[in-house]
Amino acid sequence: MKYLLSILVVFVVLDGFLTRFLIDGGLAREGNPLLQRLVGENGFLILKVVGALLCAFILLDIYRHFPRVAIVVTWCCVIFYGGVVLWNTSLLL
Repeated sequence: MKYLLSILVVFVVLDGFLTRFLIDGGLAREGNPLLQRLVGENGFLILKVVGALLCAFILLDIYRHFPRVAIVVTWCCVIFYGGVVLWNTSLLL
């Protein structure tokens, strides 16, 4: 589970870096209306890192009580963010 959560955190942070790079280059725009105003600021990357770590710790706590639920949710998040990272990477090409 720790490896899976590590992958999730890496994907979320990578999404933040790719999003900022793409937006600064004028190649894309932020799809999340709650984050649109923060993308150009350093707070955006801090929010992504802190949010990813907080979610990982919450999922790890859920894993202690409900392992199957935590594994399924974590896999769903990893697949989702993996898709987001692939999409952002495709915009670079």
